[in-house]
Order: sequence, then C-alpha cells, then structure tokens
Amino acid sequence: MTDMLDLLRTRRSVPSPMLGAPAPSGAELEALLSIASRVPDHGKLAPWRFILIEGDARHRIGQVIAGAFAADNPDASGERLAAERKRLAHAPLVIAVVSRARPHVKIPEWEQILSAGAVCMNLVVAANAAGYATSWLTEWYAFDRRVLDALGLEPHERIAGFIHVGTATEKPSDRPRPALADIVTRYEG
Repeated sequence: MTDMLDLLRTRRSVPSPMLGAPAPSGAELEALLSIASRVPDHGKLAPWRFILIEGDARHRIGQVIAGAFAADNPDASGERLAAERKRLAHAPLVIAVVSRARPHVKIPEWEQILSAGAVCMNLVVAANAAGYATSWLTEWYAFDRRVLDALGLEPHERIAGFIHVGTATEKPSDRPRPALADIVTRYEG
C-alpha cells in the first residue's frame, strides 16, 4: 500500500510533447483499460467508452483538428496550423475517454459524467503505476462537433478526456499544490 500512496503523492502530469515511445500495447494496454473500467458506476450503465488513437491515426485526426481550426481562423499562420495538426501526435498513444451519459429514470446524468471522470483518473494512475507517463487533456477540439464526428461520437456523447500515454523524455518540474487550509472546511452542524 505504501507504494500506491507514494505514487499518488508524487504523480505528475507530463506535457504531451515530452512523451515518447514506448507506450503500452497488447495485453498490457488491455490490462490498463480493464483497470480504468473498475470505477463507481451506479446502475452498471458503463456510461463511457474508449477510442484508441495511435500510429498514423494520430496524424489523420490531426488533419481534421487543423482543418477545423483553419475554418474558424482563416488568418492562422502555417506554424499555428502545424501545431494544431500535432495535438494528438506527440505521445505514441492517446486514449479518448468518451462520456456516454444519458437521461435515465434512476441514475442522474451527473453521476454518469463523474463515472467517466473516474475512468480517466483510474487510467492515468494505472498507466503511471505501470511505469508510463501521462497527461489528461481536453482543449478546444474536445468540444468541436467536427472533430467529435470524425472520431465517431454519437450526438449525445462527449470527450471526458484525451489521455496521452508514453514514456517521459524528461522529468517535468512539479507545480504548486493548494494548501489544505485553503480547501478544507469542517461541517459543524
């Protein structure tokens, strides 16, 4: 248990441009996705799913992202469009966690959305525990219908996160964390 507490105490996101090969594949990736799926899921709805983006697919979706950006920003520089094209191409593996929350007679949509967030965090922690580095991102394209359509999302589905997974090419510096005195209160009744 101490190893897990140490991992949680020191876990740090690694910026996607600092993620290189290798990434998990095969049975190791399947194990990580199985672990990610072990989250609170009131009603056993599995209100989330995964899209694996790897290899050349990272560049193909990058073309879609850059095209959407160019359509909305016709004066964008070639440098900026190149950066948009690379959004999902830095890490060798990007796992899109898709929230499939829907109205339900018993299970509030909010609980379903939180379950998808828990999947993201389980995936991040599991990948870190397996020795990989990660970054959980959304950015503008996670909310752009043209990109979502290209990824095959249904109209009611949303991206809970793009989990970039790879091996850190350098160690990032830590960031300041909130002081507990600023974020903790006690209910006194």
